[in-house]
Amino acid sequence: MFYIVGLGLGDPKDISVKGLEIVKKSDRVYLEIYTSILSAGKEALEEFYGREILLADRELVEQGSEEILKDADTKDIVLLVVGDPFSATTHTDLFLRAKQSNIPCKVIHNASIINAIGCSGLQLYNFGETVSIPYWTSSWQPDSFYDKICSNKSRGLHTLCLLDIRVKEPTVESLMKKKREYEPPRFMTVSEAATQLLQIISGRGSGDDISELTEVTECVGVARVGSPDQRICYGSLASFADLDLGPPLQSLVIIGTLHPLEQEFLFQIAETVS
Repeated sequence: MFYIVGLGLGDPKDISVKGLEIVKKSDRVYLEIYTSILSAGKEALEEFYGREILLADRELVEQGSEEILKDADTKDIVLLVVGDPFSATTHTDLFLRAKQSNIPCKVIHNASIINAIGCSGLQLYNFGETVSIPYWTSSWQPDSFYDKICSNKSRGLHTLCLLDIRVKEPTVESLMKKKREYEPPRFMTVSEAATQLLQIISGRGSGDDISELTEVTECVGVARVGSPDQRICYGSLASFADLDLGPPLQSLVIIGTLHPLEQEFLFQIAETVS
């Protein structure tokens, strides 16, 4: 059997009882380390699970899936995923590859930022399409996510913005030399995401359309959701540009229309940023 087991939001003990039982009896266990990160680290997992864990980076998951799935038709192989298994399309692709190879598959679900963002007090059914905000470069500055945010906002819906993670990314120079060298890991902050959005607003200009973002658009910023040092902040988009929420992982929510209950919840639990 090939198992994809969700680990939840980061603590080794966030794994479900069912998931832990599978990990303990499996023949080989991988930890996927590029679509998200585990604050506790591989060693903490190995200590809690009482077994060796193999790291699965981007190259292995996307290009070496046959190595992960090897012998899964006769042995139990596990891929551990931070959050929920189907929060990233990468895991969907691996699931389909296993199915196409006639390997039995099981998925063990867990919490992810997609549902845990409810900790902000914003009601999950008031969210529209989730977007991803990528790091910009000098030659690549996509902004299609902005239009999706505006579309949500025009309907009064909130937008969860997932912020870019760059782990084991090859440098441009190494690709040209055909010798792999990697950039240092980077994790986009709420401040960096807000700054990019403000640059888009500046470039496009601000009109009177209610769907358009401005410097005073209300936002929620969260960091390390589910951990003891979790932070939830509430303020304007402009105020977030200079906000330091500390270590990763971080997410940004662009608010649509606030229900009075949501407003009260934010007032009670969020740090107000000005």
